Amino acid sequence: MDFRQLGYFVAVAEELHFGRAAARLHMSQPPLSRRIRELEEELGCRLLERSPRGVLLTDSGRALLDEAKELLEHAERVKEKVRRSAGHRTVVVGAVAGAGAALDAGMRETFRRRYPRAAVRLRECGLADPSAGLRTGQVDMALTRLPFDTAGLAVRVLHEEPLVAAMPSSDPLAGSARIDISDLRGRTTFRLPPGADPQWRDFWLAAGSDDPDPPVVTTIGECLHAVVWQSAIGLLPAAAAHHHATPGISFVPVTGHRPSRVALAWRAGEPDELVLGLIDIAGRPCDR
Repeated sequence: MDFRQLGYFVAVAEELHFGRAAARLHMSQPPLSRRIRELEEELGCRLLERSPRGVLLTDSGRALLDEAKELLEHAERVKEKVRRSAGHRTVVVGAVAGAGAALDAGMRETFRRRYPRAAVRLRECGLADPSAGLRTGQVDMALTRLPFDTAGLAVRVLHEEPLVAAMPSSDPLAGSARIDISDLRGRTTFRLPPGADPQWRDFWLAAGSDDPDPPVVTTIGECLHAVVWQSAIGLLPAAAAHHHATPGISFVPVTGHRPSRVALAWRAGEPDELVLGLIDIAGRPCDR
């Protein structure tokens, strides 16, 4: 069992879909499937239940996921410690709900020119923590979405993004050109884990739900799985229609609700010149 295998497994476990995980890893699906099978053979147990509609984590898979993520995080910290000893630095940027797309090629080239001995690493985070690991010290800065409690953080809004409702393609509303947020009230919708930031929870769960046991989601992949397998409906950023196109799921534009604000966040009073440099490169289109 090596770190690359674990990275492959984490991608599949978070996306709950081999095709999306392969795209995220910039590889084709067959070798990804082989590596996961090899990992299962080595461990002597099934980690994933496969079907044409996606995958489900087994109990063994859920147990491995937490351990694998912790091991990969530790490995990255070790590498960063060694790099720093040689005069190299890496800025770790946490990203939530597709906000990492703001780290585009133009920013990369500008950063490389200014800091040729430094690098930027993106850490995709789940939906439970809108600070993307910033508050827990796992990242240096965050590309996230407002609103959430920003006490102790500095925030710069980069742009706004409209919302879509992800729903089964068989749903009566799936063929609509657009729907109002009120059209979703009383339907089975996603729920975030207990303890999620109240502002963040209220924004994404604005449609409400009468279901006493709605599906709890922590990643975009789990949101899509809940749509396909549990006929749930939920709000997602509009870009999800492009990045997470999935057979059986329709993405319908939503009106009557505020757009999502993609924002850069960092610890207030940040002393690190390299982090501040990347913040500067990200631009100042508008301030919160």
